[in-house]
Amino acid sequence: MLEFAEAAHHGRKTFFVEVILPLAIAKNYTYRVPFEMNGAVEVGKRVVVQFGKSKLYTAIIDKITETPPEKYEAKYILEVLDDRPVVTQTQLQFWKWMAEYYMCNDGEVMNAALPTALKLASETKITLNREFLADKSGLNDREFLIVEALDLQPELTVSDIAKLLGQKTVMPILKLLFEKSIINISEEVSERYKPRMRTFLTLNPVYQNQDQLKELFGLLEKRAPKQADAVLAYMKLSRHQKAVSKNELIEESGAGSSSINSLIEKEVFIAKEKNVSRLHIEDEGLFDIFELSAQQQEALNSIRQQFEQKDVVLLHGVTSSGKTQVYIRLMEEALAAGKQVLYLLPEIALTTHVIERLRQYFGTSIGVYHSRFNDNERVEVWQKVLNGEYRVVLGARSAVFLPFQELGLIIIDEEHEVSYKQFDPAPRYNARDAAIFLANKHNGKVLLGSATPAFETYYNARSHKYGLAEMTERFGGTELPLIEVISIAEETKKKTIQSHFTSVLMLDVQQALANKEQVILFQNRRGYAPLLLCKVCAYTPKCINCDVSLTFHKHSGKLHCHYCGYKEDSPTICPACGSTHLEYKGFGTEKIEDELSLLLPSARIARMDLDTTRSRNSLQTILNDLEEKKIDVLVGTQMVAKGLDFADVTVIGIINADSMLKFPDYRANERSFQLLAQVSGRAGRRGKQGKVVIQTYDVNHRVIKQVIENNYRDLYFTEMEERKNFSYPPFFRVINLDIKHKDPEILYNQAAYLAAELRKHFGERVIGPETPLVSRIRNYYIKSIMLKFEKDGVSVNKVKTTIRDVITQFQTTKLSKGSIIQPDVDPY
Repeated sequence: MLEFAEAAHHGRKTFFVEVILPLAIAKNYTYRVPFEMNGAVEVGKRVVVQFGKSKLYTAIIDKITETPPEKYEAKYILEVLDDRPVVTQTQLQFWKWMAEYYMCNDGEVMNAALPTALKLASETKITLNREFLADKSGLNDREFLIVEALDLQPELTVSDIAKLLGQKTVMPILKLLFEKSIINISEEVSERYKPRMRTFLTLNPVYQNQDQLKELFGLLEKRAPKQADAVLAYMKLSRHQKAVSKNELIEESGAGSSSINSLIEKEVFIAKEKNVSRLHIEDEGLFDIFELSAQQQEALNSIRQQFEQKDVVLLHGVTSSGKTQVYIRLMEEALAAGKQVLYLLPEIALTTHVIERLRQYFGTSIGVYHSRFNDNERVEVWQKVLNGEYRVVLGARSAVFLPFQELGLIIIDEEHEVSYKQFDPAPRYNARDAAIFLANKHNGKVLLGSATPAFETYYNARSHKYGLAEMTERFGGTELPLIEVISIAEETKKKTIQSHFTSVLMLDVQQALANKEQVILFQNRRGYAPLLLCKVCAYTPKCINCDVSLTFHKHSGKLHCHYCGYKEDSPTICPACGSTHLEYKGFGTEKIEDELSLLLPSARIARMDLDTTRSRNSLQTILNDLEEKKIDVLVGTQMVAKGLDFADVTVIGIINADSMLKFPDYRANERSFQLLAQVSGRAGRRGKQGKVVIQTYDVNHRVIKQVIENNYRDLYFTEMEERKNFSYPPFFRVINLDIKHKDPEILYNQAAYLAAELRKHFGERVIGPETPLVSRIRNYYIKSIMLKFEKDGVSVNKVKTTIRDVITQFQTTKLSKGSIIQPDVDPY
């Protein structure tokens, strides 16, 4: 970028910048650079631009050129926000690849990638014109109100004035006031990120002299004993730490804020404002020494060796085989080589659990990044990765967007997890696949870890595209858990089932509690009851916005929609026939928790699902309570299946396995096996053999047998045969197109037209349009078109270009009005 800065000094050159706006627009816009900003523009910096009639946006400079746009006159950029780029060149290339691969726009990727606080909010500020003489006689009522308000408060925003007048559109009135030279209108972009400032105190060097200090004490003890206490407390604290904050001193001394302020005024203390981190990290520096087992050492050597030829290696290790220690060794090696490491986890729940372990090895050089962080914290992590302060980053899928400088290793734990896939909004990316591309850009390596790898990954490893290392035994020789399958139908017939718990499961739970051990119960549905049903007319309450039945939640006493968040009171009388015979059908985690507390009144029961972990630290609290044995039974959804490692959990109960196995999806068997194997893997870790009880109606289901035998390979070969026969991944690529419209008839015509246009190019590779399982969400009806393409002999880039052209052509027709089209590449 230096040549642009130099050119600015030599001659008066006119530069143009192509920018990425945080909007879903098909092309990037070009703006003109005012001459005085020539030296300030640089690729990756943020600039403030006007787009549309009056809106201001923060955009990222993507290219700098001397060529003006051909079809329109370029507006000027208004401001350059950064002294140095906040987005690296590698990141911009990564964004471009993601937009192309996942068929979305650069702006949508920017929106997903940048923390909200780096995308600035536009606020129009209104002030009184100083030259305006206070003659208000010619003003109408509304104009008078605005001028009066500006007399009291020198600066108001447009939204403030809208509230004041009680109307939305205030721009025409403001325009008139502006034309009369009564007000000034200025567009101002407000920085959302505010550093966290703390006041730190140091003792005035004058009092380093013992005599002066004694004299000071003598004075204070007589006149201001509280201040004397504060100075004493400062002396005590400063022995053990370099800096003493004002808050710490108040707490230690018991003196109030006013006493400390008096000492600052008397210049006994010198106060200094400092920017402090919001992220609570203590440099524990506990380098907990551990020895690798023979199996772990063998796997580590194999991975190292394969990294010489291959960029991606799969570590296929049974649950509790000690994969984390192997990861740590590889991370240490990458750090020793001066590289950064990204450790991806599928769940925020896991992040909090694993971070405690990794802190022991990497202290403050480890950063954490996920969606539960607030805006300010995310910006802070972003800056620390950019500055190279964080050498290791542990995060959920969005961590792939951080500004790494020299990424040497990416570890993707539980790589099969569906949580790595972003479903809404665009970009609908898979963090695993994106991370492999990102590592390639940095010349780094990728290690995929799983006990039950995704079939695509295992296929790539078997066909030697990826390396493969295996760990077949549990760490420390612990045996795999004993798995028992119980027929719900059989126990219902014998009347030995209590509520939703078979006699076998109840006996095992009671035995575990008697032995002071812990239990995890898994039910893949949250809420109390998924269905409220009228026994007379079979009426079921449905969501007003979506085509789904409402789920009853006992804690709120309301019916909830899990798709759009709509809630309504639970009826006591059927709205259709007036009957009072309403009953709840099915059960979720809330009902399991409720009924268990009646059956086991002395047990301490907790629940872990989306409802109980919404607040920031609730998840960590549940995990800590489980670790500290304050919980006897944990009831939960998928969250409990993933990577939790607790020594005293010996019994796992799967309340109903059928809901997963009978799901209409070509991946249902693979997903069910993964989930059942993952849940089972939580039992009997650290030297104890555990027990897993699977409750089901279909005790002879093939997948359940494969789980009992822990036979991943048998599952893989059976399923792959089917996938080959029915043209599914990994042999074929799949692209889904969802078309949405508020009118079902118009949608039918739009989807039929689009499918017909696609068939002209791709023939029988186009399937549909079909109605998905949930056919309406948030008042939009949905139709899906699936396209399948062979992996070999077909250019996926040409395919995507053609699909884009067909969509663009469709959007130019009148028929497309009101439609939304969402492409989803690799929609697994």
